[in-house]
Amino acid sequence: MSALPPSKAPAAAPVDTPKPSNFLRQIIESDLAAGTYAQRKWAGSPGDAAHQATGQPDPAKIRTRFPPEPNGYLHVGHAKSICLNFGLARDYGGVCHLRFDDTNPEKEDEEYVKAIIDTVKWLGFDWNGAPDAPPFEASSYFDFMYRAAEYLVTAGHAYVDEQTVEQMRINRGDFGKPGTDSPFRTRTPDENLARLREMRDGLHEDGSMVLRAKIDMASPNINLRDPAIYRIRRATHHRTGDKWCIYPMYTFAHPIEDALEQITHSICTLEFEDQRPFYDWLLARLCEGGLLASPPPRQYEFARLNLTYVVTSKRKLAQLVYDHKVSGWDDPRMPTIVGLRRRGYTPEAIHLFAERIGVTKSDSWIDYSTLEGCLRETLDHSAPRAMAVLDPVKLVLTNWDAVMGAGVLDACSAPVHPHLPELGKRSFQIGKEVWIERGDYEETPPKGFFRLFPGNKVRLKYGHVITCTGAVKDADGRVTEVHAELIPDTKSGTPGADSVKVKGVITWVSVADGLPAEVRMYDRLFVDAQPDAGGKDFIESLNPNSLKVVQAIVEPSLAAAKADDKFQFERHGYFVADRVDHQAGKMVFNLAVGLKDSWGK
Repeated sequence: MSALPPSKAPAAAPVDTPKPSNFLRQIIESDLAAGTYAQRKWAGSPGDAAHQATGQPDPAKIRTRFPPEPNGYLHVGHAKSICLNFGLARDYGGVCHLRFDDTNPEKEDEEYVKAIIDTVKWLGFDWNGAPDAPPFEASSYFDFMYRAAEYLVTAGHAYVDEQTVEQMRINRGDFGKPGTDSPFRTRTPDENLARLREMRDGLHEDGSMVLRAKIDMASPNINLRDPAIYRIRRATHHRTGDKWCIYPMYTFAHPIEDALEQITHSICTLEFEDQRPFYDWLLARLCEGGLLASPPPRQYEFARLNLTYVVTSKRKLAQLVYDHKVSGWDDPRMPTIVGLRRRGYTPEAIHLFAERIGVTKSDSWIDYSTLEGCLRETLDHSAPRAMAVLDPVKLVLTNWDAVMGAGVLDACSAPVHPHLPELGKRSFQIGKEVWIERGDYEETPPKGFFRLFPGNKVRLKYGHVITCTGAVKDADGRVTEVHAELIPDTKSGTPGADSVKVKGVITWVSVADGLPAEVRMYDRLFVDAQPDAGGKDFIESLNPNSLKVVQAIVEPSLAAAKADDKFQFERHGYFVADRVDHQAGKMVFNLAVGLKDSWGK
């Protein structure tokens, strides 16, 4: 029976195991027990207080959100946030929102929007309460954000500042020195409102003025020293075009977006902890004015993912792409999710990784081997097996014709997966000539070497026992052929197969039915565990051996492999048919992960 296509392999059965507790789960469980958000209403879509008042009690017990800015490809750190936010909503009867935080038109692009949607779907999540629901977009809230800005001005909570950028920087003070009030801070609300509308109507140059919240220039938290909330920026937005020439700052837009969407638990990374007081201040002012529904969302911070041997800065990842240090955003060495996917990572492996590293309030480094271990663990249970020779040299069985007959091929078989008998067997043939790994022969073997050397016996896996008789070398001393003799009646699975005991077993592929394949042997992109720490030039830590392309010979069952199918190449590791370049008649496989961690040794 021939091997089943890997796409037909049954998925691993879901395991309903208790989720480990963490501080976020404890907060959510406490809020649910106290009924903190039990009286919220949901009108079926985001909106202000008046809109939500028309709705029914929110069927979602909690609402979380994943709000990427569409200015690049998501990376493994985002995967942690995706699994966390969507996972908490799933586990507590809630809904997670996918929202594009598209408030910075100069850096955003529809290409990234599509890539992010595809990534979240690939990880197995729906959003906004329904399969295939459109994502929310911050830009659709621009009208409300401007309305909120006018309210803050009229209520005396915001003013238009016309200082230069340098003047504002100096007057802001520092951690040891309080700030100085802007000379424009005492304008009346009417004067500020007129100036704000001039900003909106395009009557002033970019950067000539900003709208600032009026809080406390002497606050020990510098983020509360009258932060900017709107700036003039003439830029075409990929959604709203040229409708606006002023755009909200992220710290102003983000809490408003959460509140309009009735988010209960706004979960972000620790670098936003200092912004939480402004988040709370802004929502409190807008709730006081009746613009937003109460109770407002609360922000909670967790430690971001710090993974060794990678960089996750979008700027640095872009540099790798644009300087052609890698082949693109989906290069299998990149920590982008599209790169991990092309490398052979599965959604299950990334979910397992996110669960295994947990959620904490303190920063720490996670070793890259943890991520690799999760992939290895998931593929071990699902990946069909196959034999491949990555550095081939020909092995000639010199007595084959005498023992088996000239031109005879002997049929062999092996399980598609050793623990999934329902997948059947894969078939291949053995003949007088087979391909073996060059490293499986040593004329003078080191201690503990049990493979081929003159006089030693080994088993060709799933085939016969052979005795090595020597090798043929070229003028430079390089082995061109290994010779051996077949020992009759030792074929695996036949009576008497174990009559000859051997210590070594080697993989092989027959010359008769082996198929050529390009195999890309990927390794870590950096040799330094923290390539950009401490101001280091991360480019200097690039691994010159992060990619090696070899021309391999693979067993015939792999002819059925389709792009993105995963396999264990016995002895070598887990491989994936490249989702871009692999095609029928031109096989291309990527090394996903080895059978064991070689970096930890």
